[in-house]
Amino acid sequence: MGIVVQKYGGSSVADATGIKRVAQRIVATRKHGHDVVVVVSAMGDTTDELRDLAEQVTPLPPPRELDMLLTAGERISMALLAMAIAQLGHQARSFTGSQAGVITDSVHGRAKIIDITPGRIEAAIADGAIAIVAGFQGVSQDTKDVTTLGRGASDTTAVALAAALGAEVCEIYSDVDGVFTADPRLVPTASKLDRVSTEEMLEMAASGSKILHLRCVEYARRYQMPIHVRSSFSTKEGTWIIPDDDAGEQPMEQAIIAGVAHDTSEAKITVVGVPDKVGEAARIFEALAAAEINIDMVVQNISAAATGRTDISFTLPRADGQTAMSALARLQHEVGYDKLLYDDQIGKVSLIGAGMRSHPGITARFFAALASAGVNIEMISTSEIRISVIVDEAQVPTAVQATHTAFDLDAHEVEAVVYGGTGR
Repeated sequence: MGIVVQKYGGSSVADATGIKRVAQRIVATRKHGHDVVVVVSAMGDTTDELRDLAEQVTPLPPPRELDMLLTAGERISMALLAMAIAQLGHQARSFTGSQAGVITDSVHGRAKIIDITPGRIEAAIADGAIAIVAGFQGVSQDTKDVTTLGRGASDTTAVALAAALGAEVCEIYSDVDGVFTADPRLVPTASKLDRVSTEEMLEMAASGSKILHLRCVEYARRYQMPIHVRSSFSTKEGTWIIPDDDAGEQPMEQAIIAGVAHDTSEAKITVVGVPDKVGEAARIFEALAAAEINIDMVVQNISAAATGRTDISFTLPRADGQTAMSALARLQHEVGYDKLLYDDQIGKVSLIGAGMRSHPGITARFFAALASAGVNIEMISTSEIRISVIVDEAQVPTAVQATHTAFDLDAHEVEAVVYGGTGR
Protein backbone atom coordinates (compact mmCIF):
# COMPACT_ATOMS: atom_id res chain seq x y z
CA MET A 1 0.00 0.00 0.00
CA GLY A 2 1.03 3.62 -0.51
CA ILE A 3 1.62 6.65 1.66
CA VAL A 4 -1.14 8.22 3.73
CA VAL A 5 -0.61 11.74 5.08
CA GLN A 6 -2.61 12.55 8.20
CA LYS A 7 -3.01 15.99 9.75
CA TYR A 8 -4.22 16.46 13.34
CA GLY A 9 -5.45 19.83 14.57
CA GLY A 10 -4.93 21.44 17.93
CA SER A 11 -8.17 20.12 19.43
CA SER A 12 -7.12 16.55 18.54
CA VAL A 13 -3.82 16.85 20.46
CA ALA A 14 -5.00 19.25 23.15
CA ASP A 15 -3.69 17.12 26.05
CA ALA A 16 -1.82 13.91 26.84
CA THR A 17 -4.99 11.83 26.50
CA GLY A 18 -5.64 13.26 23.05
CA ILE A 19 -2.06 12.66 21.97
CA LYS A 20 -2.29 9.00 23.07
CA ARG A 21 -5.58 8.57 21.19
CA VAL A 22 -4.06 10.07 18.03
CA ALA A 23 -1.00 7.80 18.38
CA GLN A 24 -3.27 4.75 18.48
CA ARG A 25 -5.06 5.85 15.30
CA ILE A 26 -1.74 6.42 13.52
CA VAL A 27 -0.43 3.00 14.57
CA ALA A 28 -3.68 1.38 13.40
CA THR A 29 -3.18 2.94 9.96
CA ARG A 30 0.41 1.67 9.92
CA LYS A 31 -0.76 -1.84 10.84
CA HIS A 32 -3.07 -1.79 7.81
CA GLY A 33 0.05 -1.66 5.66
CA HIS A 34 0.27 2.06 4.88
CA ASP A 35 3.37 4.20 5.23
CA VAL A 36 2.24 7.11 7.41
CA VAL A 37 3.37 10.72 7.46
CA VAL A 38 1.74 12.90 10.14
CA VAL A 39 1.44 16.68 10.24
CA VAL A 40 0.53 18.06 13.65
CA SER A 41 -0.64 21.42 14.97
CA ALA A 42 0.18 22.97 18.33
CA MET A 43 -1.69 21.63 21.36
CA GLY A 44 -5.07 23.27 21.97
CA ASP A 45 -4.73 27.05 22.22
CA THR A 46 -0.93 27.05 22.53
CA THR A 47 -0.39 29.33 19.53
CA ASP A 48 -2.82 31.94 20.88
CA GLU A 49 -1.19 31.73 24.30
CA LEU A 50 2.28 32.26 22.83
CA ARG A 51 1.03 35.23 20.82
CA ASP A 52 -0.56 36.73 23.94
CA LEU A 53 2.70 36.23 25.81
CA ALA A 54 4.64 38.05 23.09
CA GLU A 55 2.21 40.97 23.24
CA GLN A 56 2.68 41.20 27.00
CA VAL A 57 6.40 41.69 26.36
CA THR A 58 5.98 44.15 23.49
CA PRO A 59 2.95 45.45 21.55
CA LEU A 60 4.94 45.13 18.31
CA PRO A 61 6.99 41.91 18.40
CA PRO A 62 9.58 41.68 15.58
CA PRO A 63 8.09 39.37 12.90
CA ARG A 64 11.20 37.16 12.74
CA GLU A 65 11.23 36.55 16.48
CA LEU A 66 7.46 36.07 16.61
CA ASP A 67 7.77 33.29 14.03
CA MET A 68 10.56 31.71 16.07
CA LEU A 69 8.30 31.78 19.14
CA LEU A 70 5.09 30.54 17.50
CA THR A 71 6.73 27.53 15.84
CA ALA A 72 7.59 26.17 19.30
CA GLY A 73 4.01 24.96 19.75
CA GLU A 74 4.18 22.46 16.87
CA ARG A 75 7.61 21.24 17.98
CA ILE A 76 6.15 20.33 21.38
CA SER A 77 3.28 18.41 19.75
CA MET A 78 5.45 16.49 17.31
CA ALA A 79 7.92 15.35 19.97
CA LEU A 80 5.19 14.22 22.39
CA LEU A 81 3.38 12.36 19.61
CA ALA A 82 6.60 10.58 18.60
CA MET A 83 7.04 9.52 22.23
CA ALA A 84 3.46 8.20 22.37
CA ILE A 85 3.99 6.17 19.19
CA ALA A 86 7.25 4.75 20.57
CA GLN A 87 5.34 3.73 23.70
CA LEU A 88 3.10 1.62 21.43
CA GLY A 89 6.13 -0.19 20.04
CA HIS A 90 6.53 1.61 16.72
CA GLN A 91 9.37 3.76 15.47
CA ALA A 92 8.64 7.45 14.91
CA ARG A 93 10.80 10.41 13.92
CA SER A 94 9.78 14.01 14.37
CA PHE A 95 10.84 16.83 12.04
CA THR A 96 10.48 20.60 12.11
CA GLY A 97 9.23 22.27 8.94
CA SER A 98 12.77 23.09 7.84
CA GLN A 99 13.97 19.53 8.54
CA ALA A 100 11.05 18.21 6.51
CA GLY A 101 12.13 20.33 3.53
CA VAL A 102 9.32 22.92 3.55
CA ILE A 103 10.91 25.80 1.63
CA THR A 104 9.12 29.15 1.71
CA ASP A 105 9.52 32.77 0.71
CA SER A 106 10.81 35.19 3.34
CA VAL A 107 7.51 36.82 4.42
CA HIS A 108 7.16 36.28 8.16
CA GLY A 109 3.70 35.45 9.48
CA ARG A 110 2.18 34.43 6.14
CA ALA A 111 4.93 32.82 4.10
CA LYS A 112 4.07 30.84 0.97
CA ILE A 113 5.54 27.44 0.14
CA ILE A 114 7.96 27.57 -2.78
CA ASP A 115 9.09 23.95 -2.79
CA ILE A 116 9.06 20.72 -0.78
CA THR A 117 12.26 18.64 -0.63
CA PRO A 118 11.22 15.71 1.58
CA GLY A 119 14.47 13.74 1.51
CA ARG A 120 14.56 13.12 5.26
CA ILE A 121 10.90 12.13 5.30
CA GLU A 122 11.48 9.61 2.51
CA ALA A 123 14.51 8.23 4.36
CA ALA A 124 12.43 7.78 7.53
CA ILE A 125 9.73 5.95 5.56
CA ALA A 126 12.36 3.72 3.94
CA ASP A 127 13.57 2.78 7.44
CA GLY A 128 10.04 1.79 8.44
CA ALA A 129 9.46 4.79 10.68
CA ILE A 130 6.39 6.98 11.01
CA ALA A 131 7.39 10.54 10.09
CA ILE A 132 5.88 13.35 12.17
CA VAL A 133 6.14 16.88 10.79
CA ALA A 134 5.48 20.18 12.57
CA GLY A 135 2.78 21.99 10.62
CA PHE A 136 2.39 25.69 9.90
CA GLN A 137 6.12 26.33 9.42
CA GLY A 138 9.03 26.21 7.01
CA VAL A 139 12.35 27.85 6.25
CA SER A 140 13.01 30.83 4.00
CA GLN A 141 14.82 30.00 0.78
CA ASP A 142 16.69 33.31 0.90
CA THR A 143 17.38 34.09 4.55
CA LYS A 144 17.27 30.53 5.98
CA ASP A 145 15.13 31.93 8.82
CA VAL A 146 12.20 30.02 10.32
CA THR A 147 8.89 31.18 8.83
CA THR A 148 5.21 30.54 9.56
CA LEU A 149 2.57 30.04 6.89
CA GLY A 150 -0.34 31.82 8.55
CA ARG A 151 -3.24 30.85 10.77
CA GLY A 152 -4.55 27.32 10.15
CA ALA A 153 -1.84 26.50 7.62
CA SER A 154 -0.99 23.06 9.01
CA ASP A 155 -3.63 21.92 6.51
CA THR A 156 -1.51 23.44 3.74
CA THR A 157 1.63 21.74 5.05
CA ALA A 158 -0.17 18.38 4.97
CA VAL A 159 -1.50 18.65 1.41
CA ALA A 160 1.81 20.04 0.10
CA LEU A 161 3.68 17.11 1.66
CA ALA A 162 1.11 14.65 0.31
CA ALA A 163 1.61 16.03 -3.20
CA ALA A 164 5.42 15.98 -2.90
CA LEU A 165 5.42 12.40 -1.61
CA GLY A 166 2.86 11.11 -4.12
CA ALA A 167 0.51 10.04 -1.33
CA GLU A 168 -2.75 8.18 -1.96
CA VAL A 169 -4.76 10.56 0.19
CA CYS A 170 -4.40 13.39 2.68
CA GLU A 171 -6.58 12.90 5.77
CA ILE A 172 -7.44 16.05 7.73
CA TYR A 173 -8.58 15.29 11.28
CA SER A 174 -10.42 17.87 13.38
CA ASP A 175 -13.17 17.92 16.02
CA VAL A 176 -16.14 17.48 13.66
CA ASP A 177 -17.12 14.49 11.51
CA GLY A 178 -16.56 16.19 8.17
CA VAL A 179 -17.72 19.15 6.09
CA PHE A 180 -21.23 20.29 6.96
CA THR A 181 -23.80 22.39 5.15
CA ALA A 182 -23.15 25.11 7.75
CA ASP A 183 -21.03 25.55 10.86
CA PRO A 184 -22.57 23.02 13.29
CA ARG A 185 -21.75 25.35 16.18
CA LEU A 186 -24.16 27.87 14.65
CA VAL A 187 -26.62 25.46 13.01
CA PRO A 188 -26.96 22.23 15.05
CA THR A 189 -29.20 20.78 12.31
CA ALA A 190 -26.47 21.09 9.66
CA SER A 191 -26.06 18.00 7.45
CA LYS A 192 -22.74 16.27 6.81
CA LEU A 193 -21.72 16.16 3.16
CA ASP A 194 -20.33 12.90 1.80
CA ARG A 195 -18.54 14.44 -1.19
CA VAL A 196 -17.62 18.00 -2.13
CA SER A 197 -15.77 19.11 -5.25
CA THR A 198 -12.58 21.13 -4.82
CA GLU A 199 -14.31 23.95 -6.71
CA GLU A 200 -17.08 24.14 -4.12
CA MET A 201 -14.64 23.68 -1.23
CA LEU A 202 -12.52 26.57 -2.51
CA GLU A 203 -15.54 28.86 -2.39
CA MET A 204 -16.54 27.59 1.06
CA ALA A 205 -13.03 28.12 2.45
CA ALA A 206 -12.78 31.58 0.89
CA SER A 207 -16.20 32.47 2.32
CA GLY A 208 -15.30 31.74 5.94
CA SER A 209 -15.75 27.98 6.39
CA LYS A 210 -13.05 27.10 8.93
CA ILE A 211 -12.88 23.37 8.34
CA LEU A 212 -10.10 23.69 5.72
CA HIS A 213 -7.47 26.33 5.02
CA LEU A 214 -7.96 28.04 1.63
CA ARG A 215 -4.40 27.44 0.43
CA CYS A 216 -4.73 23.77 1.38
CA VAL A 217 -7.66 23.39 -1.02
CA GLU A 218 -5.80 25.31 -3.74
CA TYR A 219 -2.92 22.83 -3.41
CA ALA A 220 -5.30 19.87 -3.54
CA ARG A 221 -6.91 21.17 -6.70
CA ARG A 222 -3.61 21.93 -8.38
CA TYR A 223 -2.13 18.50 -7.67
CA GLN A 224 -5.39 16.50 -7.89
CA MET A 225 -4.93 15.30 -4.31
CA PRO A 226 -8.04 13.81 -2.66
CA ILE A 227 -8.67 15.01 0.90
CA HIS A 228 -10.64 13.08 3.50
CA VAL A 229 -11.96 15.39 6.25
CA ARG A 230 -12.93 13.46 9.38
CA SER A 231 -12.94 13.52 13.17
CA SER A 232 -10.13 12.19 15.34
CA PHE A 233 -12.74 11.59 18.06
CA SER A 234 -14.75 8.99 16.09
CA THR A 235 -14.30 6.32 13.42
CA LYS A 236 -17.07 7.60 11.16
CA GLU A 237 -16.53 8.12 7.46
CA GLY A 238 -15.94 11.81 6.85
CA THR A 239 -16.26 14.05 3.80
CA TRP A 240 -14.22 13.47 0.64
CA ILE A 241 -12.93 16.58 -1.13
CA ILE A 242 -12.41 15.33 -4.65
CA PRO A 243 -11.04 16.83 -7.89
CA ASP A 244 -13.71 18.58 -9.95
CA ASP A 245 -13.45 16.02 -12.77
CA ASP A 246 -14.33 13.22 -10.33
CA ALA A 247 -17.22 14.95 -8.60
CA GLY A 248 -19.76 13.09 -10.71
CA GLU A 249 -22.82 14.29 -12.57
CA GLN A 250 -25.37 16.34 -10.70
CA PRO A 251 -29.14 15.83 -11.14
CA MET A 252 -30.29 17.95 -14.08
CA GLU A 253 -33.47 19.30 -12.49
CA GLN A 254 -32.18 20.06 -9.02
CA ALA A 255 -30.04 22.93 -7.74
CA ILE A 256 -27.19 21.39 -5.77
CA ILE A 257 -26.32 23.60 -2.80
CA ALA A 258 -23.18 22.55 -0.94
CA GLY A 259 -23.83 24.77 2.03
CA VAL A 260 -23.91 28.14 3.75
CA ALA A 261 -20.67 29.70 4.99
CA HIS A 262 -20.16 32.77 7.13
CA ASP A 263 -17.26 35.02 8.07
CA THR A 264 -17.14 37.63 10.83
CA SER A 265 -13.46 38.51 10.44
CA GLU A 266 -13.88 41.23 7.82
CA ALA A 267 -14.37 44.99 7.86
CA LYS A 268 -15.79 47.42 5.33
CA ILE A 269 -14.22 50.67 4.14
CA THR A 270 -16.10 53.22 2.05
CA VAL A 271 -14.20 55.90 0.17
CA VAL A 272 -16.75 58.70 -0.11
CA GLY A 273 -16.80 61.26 -2.91
CA VAL A 274 -14.20 59.85 -5.31
CA PRO A 275 -13.90 61.92 -8.52
CA ASP A 276 -15.43 59.81 -11.29
CA LYS A 277 -12.60 59.87 -13.76
CA VAL A 278 -10.17 57.37 -15.23
CA GLY A 279 -7.45 56.09 -12.91
CA GLU A 280 -8.78 57.12 -9.50
CA ALA A 281 -9.97 53.64 -8.50
CA ALA A 282 -6.66 52.23 -9.70
CA ARG A 283 -4.76 54.60 -7.39
CA ILE A 284 -6.84 53.51 -4.42
CA PHE A 285 -6.34 49.80 -4.95
CA GLU A 286 -2.68 50.15 -5.91
CA ALA A 287 -2.07 51.78 -2.53
CA LEU A 288 -3.80 48.86 -0.80
CA ALA A 289 -1.82 46.34 -2.85
CA ALA A 290 1.42 48.09 -1.89
CA ALA A 291 0.41 47.61 1.76
CA GLU A 292 -0.12 43.87 1.02
CA ILE A 293 -3.82 43.99 1.85
CA ASN A 294 -6.16 41.47 0.27
CA ILE A 295 -9.48 42.87 -0.91
CA ASP A 296 -12.59 40.70 -0.99
CA MET A 297 -15.81 42.36 -2.20
CA VAL A 298 -15.90 45.69 -4.09
CA VAL A 299 -18.92 47.86 -4.92
CA GLN A 300 -18.85 51.21 -6.73
CA ASN A 301 -21.97 53.37 -6.77
CA ILE A 302 -23.24 55.09 -9.90
CA SER A 303 -21.71 58.54 -10.22
CA ALA A 304 -23.92 61.41 -9.10
CA ALA A 305 -24.67 63.53 -12.17
CA ALA A 306 -24.60 66.80 -10.23
CA THR A 307 -21.22 66.28 -8.58
CA GLY A 308 -19.39 63.83 -10.84
CA ARG A 309 -18.37 61.85 -7.77
CA THR A 310 -18.94 58.29 -6.62
CA ASP A 311 -18.47 56.12 -3.54
CA ILE A 312 -16.34 52.96 -3.52
CA SER A 313 -16.88 50.34 -0.81
CA PHE A 314 -14.84 47.20 -0.26
CA THR A 315 -14.25 44.54 2.36
CA LEU A 316 -10.94 43.35 3.75
CA PRO A 317 -9.58 41.38 6.71
CA ARG A 318 -10.47 43.18 9.92
CA ALA A 319 -6.87 42.80 11.13
CA ASP A 320 -5.72 44.95 8.19
CA GLY A 321 -8.32 47.68 8.72
CA GLN A 322 -6.15 50.34 10.33
CA THR A 323 -3.27 49.70 7.92
CA ALA A 324 -5.66 50.24 5.02
CA MET A 325 -7.11 53.41 6.54
CA SER A 326 -3.62 54.84 6.99
CA ALA A 327 -2.63 53.97 3.41
CA LEU A 328 -5.77 55.61 2.04
CA ALA A 329 -5.46 58.70 4.26
CA ARG A 330 -2.13 59.45 2.59
CA LEU A 331 -3.94 59.49 -0.78
CA GLN A 332 -6.63 62.02 0.09
CA HIS A 333 -4.84 65.07 -1.31
CA GLU A 334 -3.76 63.19 -4.46
CA VAL A 335 -7.12 61.57 -5.25
CA GLY A 336 -9.34 64.29 -3.81
CA TYR A 337 -12.00 62.11 -2.17
CA ASP A 338 -14.17 63.57 0.61
CA LYS A 339 -13.76 61.14 3.52
CA LEU A 340 -13.31 57.54 4.67
CA LEU A 341 -15.87 55.43 6.54
CA TYR A 342 -14.84 52.34 8.49
CA ASP A 343 -17.18 49.61 9.76
CA ASP A 344 -15.88 46.50 11.53
CA GLN A 345 -19.28 45.30 12.72
CA ILE A 346 -20.16 43.37 9.56
CA GLY A 347 -20.37 39.73 8.57
CA LYS A 348 -20.39 37.85 5.29
CA VAL A 349 -22.91 35.11 4.53
CA SER A 350 -22.39 32.98 1.43
CA LEU A 351 -24.52 30.41 -0.38
CA ILE A 352 -22.38 27.91 -2.32
CA GLY A 353 -23.22 25.19 -4.83
CA ALA A 354 -22.14 24.01 -8.26
CA GLY A 355 -25.79 23.64 -9.28
CA MET A 356 -26.29 27.41 -9.26
CA ARG A 357 -24.71 27.94 -12.65
CA SER A 358 -27.57 26.21 -14.46
CA HIS A 359 -30.52 26.75 -12.11
CA PRO A 360 -32.49 30.02 -12.07
CA GLY A 361 -34.19 31.36 -8.98
CA ILE A 362 -31.43 30.69 -6.46
CA THR A 363 -30.66 34.38 -5.94
CA ALA A 364 -34.31 35.32 -5.48
CA ARG A 365 -34.83 32.50 -2.99
CA PHE A 366 -31.72 33.53 -1.03
CA PHE A 367 -32.72 37.18 -0.81
CA ALA A 368 -36.32 36.31 0.06
CA ALA A 369 -35.12 34.14 2.95
CA LEU A 370 -33.02 37.03 4.29
CA ALA A 371 -35.88 39.51 3.88
CA SER A 372 -38.30 37.21 5.71
CA ALA A 373 -35.82 36.98 8.58
CA GLY A 374 -35.51 40.78 8.72
CA VAL A 375 -31.88 40.80 7.55
CA ASN A 376 -30.73 43.88 5.61
CA ILE A 377 -28.19 43.39 2.79
CA GLU A 378 -25.38 45.96 2.53
CA MET A 379 -23.28 44.50 -0.31
CA ILE A 380 -23.62 41.66 -2.84
CA SER A 381 -21.00 39.65 -4.69
CA THR A 382 -21.43 36.62 -6.96
CA SER A 383 -19.48 33.98 -8.85
CA GLU A 384 -20.68 31.04 -10.91
CA ILE A 385 -21.21 28.92 -7.82
CA ARG A 386 -21.43 31.45 -4.97
CA ILE A 387 -23.60 34.35 -3.79
CA SER A 388 -22.21 36.40 -0.90
CA VAL A 389 -23.84 39.22 1.02
CA ILE A 390 -22.57 41.59 3.68
CA VAL A 391 -24.91 42.08 6.64
CA ASP A 392 -24.73 43.49 10.15
CA GLU A 393 -22.55 41.21 12.29
CA ALA A 394 -25.29 40.76 14.88
CA GLN A 395 -27.59 39.36 12.18
CA VAL A 396 -25.17 36.71 10.88
CA PRO A 397 -26.60 33.80 12.95
CA THR A 398 -30.14 34.68 11.86
CA ALA A 399 -29.08 34.99 8.23
CA VAL A 400 -27.24 31.66 8.21
CA GLN A 401 -30.05 29.75 9.89
CA ALA A 402 -32.75 31.29 7.66
CA THR A 403 -30.81 30.50 4.49
CA HIS A 404 -30.00 26.98 5.64
CA THR A 405 -33.69 26.26 6.24
CA ALA A 406 -34.86 27.96 3.03
CA PHE A 407 -32.75 25.61 0.92
CA ASP A 408 -33.86 22.46 2.79
CA LEU A 409 -30.37 21.77 4.16
CA ASP A 410 -31.48 20.91 7.70
CA ALA A 411 -30.89 17.35 8.87
CA HIS A 412 -34.01 15.83 10.39
CA GLU A 413 -32.50 12.76 12.05
CA VAL A 414 -29.30 13.47 13.98
CA GLU A 415 -27.83 16.77 15.09
CA ALA A 416 -24.22 17.51 14.23
CA VAL A 417 -21.69 16.69 16.95
CA VAL A 418 -18.78 18.96 17.78
CA TYR A 419 -16.31 16.91 19.82
CA GLY A 420 -13.77 19.64 20.60
CA GLY A 421 -13.93 23.39 20.72
CA THR A 422 -12.08 25.08 17.88
CA GLY A 423 -12.88 23.12 14.74
CA ARG A 424 -9.22 22.83 13.81
